[in-house]
Amino acid sequence: MKQGSFRGLGTMLDCSRNAVPNLEALKKWIRLTAELGFNTLLLYTEDTYEIPGEPYFGYMRGRYTQQELRELDAYAHARGMTLIPCIQTLAHLYAIKRWPEYWQHFDTEDILLADDERVYLLIEHMFQSLAASFSCRTVHLGMDEAEMIARGRYYSQHGDCDRLQLLLRHLRHVCAIGARYGFRFLIWSDMFFKLATGGQYYDDQMQIDERVREQIPENVELVYWDYYSTQKPHYDGMLRAHQKLKGSTWFAGGLWKWTGYAPHNGYSIEITKAALASCREHGVQDVFFTMWGDDGGECSPFTLLPSLFYASELAKGHADDAAIREAFERRFGIAFDDFMQLDLPGTRNALTDGYRNLDKLLLYNDPFMGMMDKTVRHGEAAQFGVCAERLEALAHLPEWGYLFEALGALCRVLEVKAELGVRVHKAYHSGDRDALRALISDFDEALRRLERFHAVYRAQWMRENKPHGFDVQDIRLGGLMQRLKTCRARLAQYCSGELDRLEELEETRLDFFDGGRRCPTPSFTPWGLIATANIVYNTGMLI
Repeated sequence: MKQGSFRGLGTMLDCSRNAVPNLEALKKWIRLTAELGFNTLLLYTEDTYEIPGEPYFGYMRGRYTQQELRELDAYAHARGMTLIPCIQTLAHLYAIKRWPEYWQHFDTEDILLADDERVYLLIEHMFQSLAASFSCRTVHLGMDEAEMIARGRYYSQHGDCDRLQLLLRHLRHVCAIGARYGFRFLIWSDMFFKLATGGQYYDDQMQIDERVREQIPENVELVYWDYYSTQKPHYDGMLRAHQKLKGSTWFAGGLWKWTGYAPHNGYSIEITKAALASCREHGVQDVFFTMWGDDGGECSPFTLLPSLFYASELAKGHADDAAIREAFERRFGIAFDDFMQLDLPGTRNALTDGYRNLDKLLLYNDPFMGMMDKTVRHGEAAQFGVCAERLEALAHLPEWGYLFEALGALCRVLEVKAELGVRVHKAYHSGDRDALRALISDFDEALRRLERFHAVYRAQWMRENKPHGFDVQDIRLGGLMQRLKTCRARLAQYCSGELDRLEELEETRLDFFDGGRRCPTPSFTPWGLIATANIVYNTGMLI
């Protein structure tokens, strides 16, 4: 291992939240990351891999066949890259719960029923498939964010229990099955902390019973994941806590592509600086960077090239900012700061504006119901016009121009739509029908621009992903188009006197974020909460 470098340096691509990268995109990613010095790629597949004998597992989700995975595995191996499967064996398997075939496999929500033989038979089938698809004999088992373990069907069948002991028993059972196929294991560490503290993960003062440490199987290594802090002391404390629990802890940072259509390179770079400095000081040997696709997988992983490159340079021990930026331009043929413009749609024209998903908030904010109206600032639309100009100026780039074209088209939509609902409300409540009448043409213009964004974004998706999953984008963007048409029609009826009032506009607008006191998943808000206060999908219907 070179001085200042890590033994394992990798990325993890989310292949489970609708965007399933196609083989050509994955091969490009393998080539690119290998050239930058990465030697590991984890494919995060909840149900998006083929399991013979389990036809509903990943059905219509773009799952990888065993042949596709073997092809990727060989391609990666030839370039010095290890392909590691990353699956789920406890929580995060909600996609298969829709099928009656698996209803009895679940404890509650998306959590499998521990101590159930049907569950362990399914997990055995998982390992059989992985063994036939990958040459690597390390597998990431997941098991994170299972806070409701033993709170549903398990409780009904067995009553109350020591949930930490149940987690450990389930882990040992899963590992015993996987060991028969020659696997060693990685596991997210958060549940050990959460069950020991009553729900808190990031608690560097927490003490875990020594007996728990002794019960973690020898062939399991913990992965400490953290994507939020820009402060090195935070990581120092958490790494000390982890190394008391298991000495050979891996670290997983985050390159932020999971809030909406736009990346957050600026924020990703800042947290990576702090995290890698701490990892190096504490002797962490294996590091990878997650690239999640929460709530639709809208953002291309290639938009994160600046933070990916920055991470690779930091991992090599290079910390000079100017030198890194110059090296980026030599490698990619585009100035570092130019590529960073892709952050703009999500950061209010300021590359350091944290990780709030403005692009998604204001795109799907309903012009009549206005769930996010309190988020809109005066002059928002004009700012998106400036963003669009900057992005469009880079759409000519031969290799990466399509990324700038798509986000530029999104900004052109927001240039019209960002303040549309606020303007409608203001004109309505002031009784200005002339102003309302004038706004009808803005609805028409927003629709035209939305059609263009849909077209260029679809081209981006099909270039990088399997077609499965774009149906959700069609549903969301198509629903937005139809919603604009409905609002426009009702507005026209009111302006003509056919309607004497618009009931939706008469309700008092409340602040969704309650002045910053209410903020689900820090500053990331999913589509279903943005678009409507009504029920989109009744999860209670599932058994």
